[in-house]
Amino acid sequence: MDKKQFFLGMVLASLIGGLVAVFGISLMQNNQDSSSNFSEKQNTSFVNWLNDDRFVVPEGINFVASAEQVTPAVVHVRSTVTMGNRQGGVDPLEEFFGFRSPRGEAPPRQGRSSGSGAIISADGYIVTNNHVIENASKVDVTLQDNRRFTARVIGTDPTTDLALLKIEANNLKFIPFGNSDEAKIGEWVLAVGNPYELNSTVTAGIISAKSRNIGILRDESNLQVESFIQTDAAVNPGNSGGPLVNLNGELLGINTAIASRTGGFSGYSFAVPSAIVKKVMDDLLEFGAVQRGLLGVVIRDVNADLEELIGEKVNANRGVYISEVNEGSGGAEAGLQKGDIIIGVDGFDTYSTSALQERVARKRPGDTVEVTYLRNGEEMTTTATLKNVSGDTKVVIKEIPKTTEFEGVIFEDLSASIKERLEIEGGASISVIENDAWEASGVKEGFIITKIGRTKILNGDDVIKALNNYKGEEVTILGVYPNGQRSYYDLDL
Repeated sequence: MDKKQFFLGMVLASLIGGLVAVFGISLMQNNQDSSSNFSEKQNTSFVNWLNDDRFVVPEGINFVASAEQVTPAVVHVRSTVTMGNRQGGVDPLEEFFGFRSPRGEAPPRQGRSSGSGAIISADGYIVTNNHVIENASKVDVTLQDNRRFTARVIGTDPTTDLALLKIEANNLKFIPFGNSDEAKIGEWVLAVGNPYELNSTVTAGIISAKSRNIGILRDESNLQVESFIQTDAAVNPGNSGGPLVNLNGELLGINTAIASRTGGFSGYSFAVPSAIVKKVMDDLLEFGAVQRGLLGVVIRDVNADLEELIGEKVNANRGVYISEVNEGSGGAEAGLQKGDIIIGVDGFDTYSTSALQERVARKRPGDTVEVTYLRNGEEMTTTATLKNVSGDTKVVIKEIPKTTEFEGVIFEDLSASIKERLEIEGGASISVIENDAWEASGVKEGFIITKIGRTKILNGDDVIKALNNYKGEEVTILGVYPNGQRSYYDLDL
C-alpha cells in the first residue's frame, strides 16, 4: 500500500467514525427522558465531553479545560424563608381564641438563603445542600447565562445534608459523576460556586484527606453520615451545594462545610463524596426518599483511648469497635458481637467509623455486604443483610401530601414529622397564593393554618369547609410558620 492509499484510507475511516458518533448521539439523546437513575441520564448525553484535543491532565495540569467545562453547569440557589421578629406583651386574642401570640409582633420577614448547586442531568435536575433550601417556601435557581427558574424540591436528606431540585429546562450542560473512591490525596481539584454572591467563582486546591468526620451534622435518629473529602480549595459562605471536581471536569463531591472560627475560609473545606451523592440522588429521583440500609451496630473508632474507655484489652491498632449489636438487626443475624472490630466492607478497608458509614450508606435495605472483622485478634468474614430503620427490608416511599385549592390558594396536609416537630395536632400549609385578598392580608407561603375563626383546622378539607362557612365575612386566620413563629391574619372573604 502506497502513502496515497494509506492517506485516503485514514480519511475514509475518520468520516465513517464521525457519522457513527453523530448517529449515536442523536439516538441516545432521544432516550434521555425515560431514564430512572442518573447513570442512565448522564450516559445518554455527550455534551460534557472535553472538545480540546490538547487537554492532557498529566501534562501541564490544565485548570482551564475543567473550569470551562464545569462553570456552565453550576447554578446560584436562592431560598426564601419566613423569619419572625418577636416582641414582648400579651395579645387580647390569646384569651378569645386560646392562642398565644405576643402583642405588637412584627409581620413575618422574608429571609433569604444563598448557595450553589450543580446540574447533574440535561433535563434540569440539580444537587445542592439540604441546609441551603431547608424550610424554604420558595427556591429560585439562576443559571450562568442569567436565566432564572423556580425550582421544585424533589427530596431532601438531612443525614447527608443533600437535596435534589428540578427546574423545567432541557439541553442543559451538566457535570458527570466521577469516582470519589479513585480520588487520591494530593490530587488537584477545583471548587466552583457563588461565594458572597460572586457568581461562577473557581478556586483550586488539592485533596488533603478523605473520610473526615467533623461532627457538624445532626439527626434525631443518629443516622447522620459524615465521610467528607477534605481540601484546601478556598470555599466561603455561598459555596455550599457547589461542586468539587477533578481536572477531567467530573464531580468528586458537593462542597458542604468549612473549618473556620470566623465564618470565612481558614484553610480547609469539606465535601460530601460523589459516591454518596450519586446514591442519595438516585434514591430521591426514584423514591422521593433515601433508602438507608443499616448494619444495626453501635460503633466507635479504635484509638489510643479506647482500652481505657471500655476497660479491656483491644487486639487491634485500628478499625471500628462494636460496642453494641441491636437485637434483630442485620449485624446480629450475621453473627457480629460486642467487642468485634470491623476492618473492611466488600473488600474495602474501613479503619474508621466514617469510612464504615460511607460504605454502608451506599446500600439500600435488602442489600448484602461482606464484613471483615477481628475477634480476639483473629480475622473473620461474614455476610450481613442490611435493614431499614424499622427493622425490615421494605422500600420507603416519600409521603406525598394531599392538596386542596380555594380561589387560587393551594393548601397541603401536614406530614406526621412536621406535626411532631411543631407540636401541633394538625393543620394545612399554604403552598401557593394567587389571590389578591390573601396577598393583601400579609400571609406568606409556608404558613400553617391551625384555626380559622373559631374552627379548628386539621387538614385541607377543614380549610375549605371553614372558608365557605365564613364567605363574605372578615375572619381571623391563626397558625404557625415552619420555623415555629406563631402569627395571625385578618382576611376579607
